[in-house]
Amino acid sequence: MDNSNWWRNYEGILKTFYPVLLGQLVSFVMALASFTSSLVANLGAKTPLSLSFFSYTSLALVYGGIMIYRRQKLQVPWYWYALLGVADVQGNFLVNKAYQYSSITSVTILDCWTIAWVIILTWLFLGTRYSPWQFFGAAVCLGGLGLVLLSDAKASGGSGGSKPILGDILVIIGTFFFSMSNVGEEFCVKKKDRIEVVSMIGLFGLLITMIEIPILERKSLESVKWSAELILAFCGYAAASFMFYTFVPFLLKMSGSTLFNLSLLTSDVWAVVIRTFFYKQKVEWLYFVAFALVFTGLIIYSKTAKDPVIEEANADDQRYQLLNDDEEQADHRHDEKTVS
Repeated sequence: MDNSNWWRNYEGILKTFYPVLLGQLVSFVMALASFTSSLVANLGAKTPLSLSFFSYTSLALVYGGIMIYRRQKLQVPWYWYALLGVADVQGNFLVNKAYQYSSITSVTILDCWTIAWVIILTWLFLGTRYSPWQFFGAAVCLGGLGLVLLSDAKASGGSGGSKPILGDILVIIGTFFFSMSNVGEEFCVKKKDRIEVVSMIGLFGLLITMIEIPILERKSLESVKWSAELILAFCGYAAASFMFYTFVPFLLKMSGSTLFNLSLLTSDVWAVVIRTFFYKQKVEWLYFVAFALVFTGLIIYSKTAKDPVIEEANADDQRYQLLNDDEEQADHRHDEKTVS
């Protein structure tokens, strides 16, 4: 009996902390991607779409290769993945573009709009319901982020950027695309195959960037002065993004896109740690307090989260019926062609 109680308590602790720790791994990988992206910009290459091109290429080659080896048909119609790819590419492009016009502090503050968009979209389209304690946990996370921004504002002297209004608008639009991408990916991975989802994001992300690069970045690419350091930075970004897209479906399946975006709030803290390691910068004490606050908020949110399988079973059946109807219609058309 004692062993049974111990095992139950152990499972409860594991269920609470495992998504939180996985979220911090994803956040750290995102900080690596942000660091390499800023390094590329500092080296004179302002090409956010080209950076994404190498990320999507690696995803399409690795996970697309697995899909080809399996030789199985898509479980989700291709046009859903095309929409997901459009949202992901545009979100990446707009937020990265905003850094050219607005301050880092402003972009980071407005980037939190992703959380609000995700809560609204999951409530409306996935049937997710949030408890007051979950909202409290999210508020604690945002409070921790506020300390990071306060420290950044003191260090930067409040620089507003060249066109702050334009930059702010780009961020808000970009966060909406990010939220659609996150919720759409959660929509797929909770009922369908994770390998398929990542491979299709890579494939359609690659196709879209190939279309947009000649239109939006041709002149920027022509002016880039390539060097070994710049090529290594591109490779580092591609590797970090590959790990990011690999881990994200696991976190989305376990805890949903809201906890995923709350976990990413600590990426600013991890970015400071990385910059300190490379540039020997001094770390403000507020960063440690901020990390503790965000981590505490994540535990509160994860601990009070209800079992998504029980809570959303009926809603999920209705939401995913649309995908199943699409598949049945496609199979019916295929059977008719075979008979004729």
